[in-house]
Amino acid sequence: MDDAITVAVRVKPGSSRARVGGRFDGPNGPALVIAVNAPAVDGRATEAARRALAEALGVRPGAVSLRSGAASRDKLFHVDPAGPQLAAVLARLRDGCGG
Repeated sequence: MDDAITVAVRVKPGSSRARVGGRFDGPNGPALVIAVNAPAVDGRATEAARRALAEALGVRPGAVSLRSGAASRDKLFHVDPAGPQLAAVLARLRDGCGG
C-alpha cells in the first residue's frame, strides 16, 4: 500500500517573509506557493522550501524529498508517508479554507 503523495510547489526565494500558502497554476498543475527567506543559491531555497513544506503538512522533514526541479522555481516534492488527512491539509493551504 503506497501512502505517499507528490506535491507540486512554486518556490519564491529571497522573500522578506517566509510563508506557505496560495496557489500557482504552473507546469505541474496547481502548485502550493512557498515563500522562503533563503536565496536561490546552492540549493538553499530548495532546502528551506522542503523544511517549510514538512512543517506546514505536519510531517517530519525526513519524510519530504525533492523529486524534480532542483534548478527551477517549480518543484515536485515526494511526501512519504502521507497520513490520511494530508490531502485535505494540502488543499486548504493551496486553495484556501474559505473562512
